Formats: sequence, C-alpha cells, structure tokens
Amino acid sequence: MNRYPMFGGIAALIAILVLLSSLFTVGEREKAIRLALGNIDRSDFEPGLHFRLPIYHRVFKFDSRILTLDAEPERVLTSEKKNVVVDAFAKWRISDVTKFFLATNGDERAATMRLGQFMRKGVLDAFGQRTVEEVVSGERAELMVEIQENVNERANDLGIEIIDVRVKRVDLPPDVSDSVFSRMEKERATVAKAFRSRGEETAKGIRADADRQRAEIIAEANREAEQIRGEGDAQAAETYANAYTQDADFFRLSRSLKAYEQVFQGKSDVLLLKPDSEFFRYFNQLPSLGEAE
Repeated sequence: MNRYPMFGGIAALIAILVLLSSLFTVGEREKAIRLALGNIDRSDFEPGLHFRLPIYHRVFKFDSRILTLDAEPERVLTSEKKNVVVDAFAKWRISDVTKFFLATNGDERAATMRLGQFMRKGVLDAFGQRTVEEVVSGERAELMVEIQENVNERANDLGIEIIDVRVKRVDLPPDVSDSVFSRMEKERATVAKAFRSRGEETAKGIRADADRQRAEIIAEANREAEQIRGEGDAQAAETYANAYTQDADFFRLSRSLKAYEQVFQGKSDVLLLKPDSEFFRYFNQLPSLGEAE
C-alpha cells in the first residue's frame, strides 16, 4: 500500500527532471542552433525559453556580440620590395549561425585561426600594391577599407561578418630601420651641408656689402670733414686778415708777445740772436729806465 505513493514521487521527480532537461534558454547575447540526430533542426531562436527533446536534440550556443581578432604583427613586402611590420586587428561577429557551425563545427578557436589567415592574406595583398609612403600616411583609411572588404569576402563562407579592420601601426623591421636611419642621417647631413654652404655664401655677400657701405660712409665723412675744415680755415684766415687790416701794429705786437711767451718759458732757456734782430724789435723800442723816470 505504501509503495504507490513512493513510486508516484519518483515518477514525479523523473518527470520534473525530464521537463527541466527539455527546456533551454537563449540569452540576448547568444545565438543558438539545435540539432536533431546530428542534423540542423533550427537556428532562428529568439532570446528566451525554448523546448528540446532530450537525447534526440542537442543545442549549441555561440556568442553573438562583436568580438576582436588581434592578429600577430606581420612582416610584409610593399610594392617597392621593402619590408614593413604591420600590426592590425579586426572586429567581427557571427552573422549566420548555420554557416558558422557547418564551417567550423562550432569551434570558435578554429574560426579565429581561419580569420587570422584571412587577415594575413588581406594585409599582404593590400600592402603589396602600395609604397611605404602610401601605407604610412597617404592612403591609411583606404587601405583599411580594402583589407576589410578582402577579409569579409572570405569570412562570409564561415558565416562571419567583419565589422571593422584597423591598422594600429606600421613599423620598419629592426634590421631595416637601422639602415634606413643611417641613410636618412646621411641625407639630412647632406641637406644641412648645402644649407650651411648657402648660408656662408650669403654671409660673405652681406659682409662684403657691409664693408663696402662702411668704406663709402667713411670716405663721405672724410670728404665732408675736409670740406668743413677747409671752410673753417678760410673763415679763420678771413677773420685774421680782417683783424690785421684794422690795426696792423697791434696785431704784430700781439703776435710778438705770444712768440716771447712761448720762447721764454723756462729760466734756463737761452736764445742766441743779434741785438738788432727783428725778433727783439719791440724790446728795443721800450724806453729805458732812466727815460721812464
């Protein structure tokens, strides 16, 4: 009599477990695919609660958010056969979960590896058609769009959509950068030498012009000084002449007194002249002491 309630409880528990295992949820950030005996049964699940048959159905879930593929820096050749190291990344998401499952067997790591190969091929193709100058500055935006279209075309077979591709940096390899730096240093030294030569040549011209202007200014100043000096001498001569004509005796007396003053400056000075010399004319004309009394 007591076994029936126990069996009923066990049956209810089994029924609950079967019911729970028959339900599954799909989150807003997920995509799901349901297989019936290994074949795809449904792949258009909306977020929410869904039903499956245990054992008969298997459910696989995948991340539906935008994911990042950060590729390893790749050494590529440009159109001018120069090596550059390109560091790029891509943003991608699953666009067709059925294609994705069939192409990768639901393995996200396998999908990432294949996307990495597509990125490498896209980078090689895009950079191989451009020079170093173009990939560094001139056509960076156009380059990234081309790589995105190239990778997207291949990734479509995987059920993957490439949202964006970005080139983080483009560097020269260490062995190449040293030689490029050395060449650039020599080129800059050559340019600097040319500028220095032109500067020295210009400086010589400026210096020569300054010397010429200096010589001209000095010559003009000397000419004006001589002219002014000549005019001054002429005015002085005219002044002396006018003064001499007004009182010739006084002028001769004044001039003689100045001569006496310059000659007899010291007590030991001796001058040998005849008593009747013209130099002592005014001394001889002075009255004697007796006459003065």
